[in-house]
Amino acid sequence: MIDKKWIGHALPASVLPIERTRLQFFAKAIGETDPVYTDVAAARDAGYPDLPAPPTFLFAAELDSGASNRLLDDLQIPLAKLLHGEQSFSYHRPACAGDTVTVRSTLSDIYDKKNGALEFVVKTSRATNQRDELVAELRTVLVCRH
Repeated sequence: MIDKKWIGHALPASVLPIERTRLQFFAKAIGETDPVYTDVAAARDAGYPDLPAPPTFLFAAELDSGASNRLLDDLQIPLAKLLHGEQSFSYHRPACAGDTVTVRSTLSDIYDKKNGALEFVVKTSRATNQRDELVAELRTVLVCRH
């Protein structure tokens, strides 16, 4: 069982510099066809200072920094037993190429179902830009099956 002592645990902050080339690659990888995500002129015509990050891009911050892997190690969740149960985003302002986003996450809940056969870890996150403005709030539910 995942120890509930982890509820309230804050992960190390993850810093993600947002680079234009990476945004273009990500947009292509997810099949995004709106030129606002790949063409700087189209992005500026749409009112952005540069290419905006596609909606799910901020999920990469904790993957890149290693915070996600450290969390799994700390909670002793084997990758083979892990399911990504849920992900939600609430956006407050765009993150664009040239911004640096910092994601700070806290484990907000740990619970089980089916007499412990499934354990759930709820992580809430806040992403801010280099001006300390709130960019997005994220909620992730990880599922560990036994």
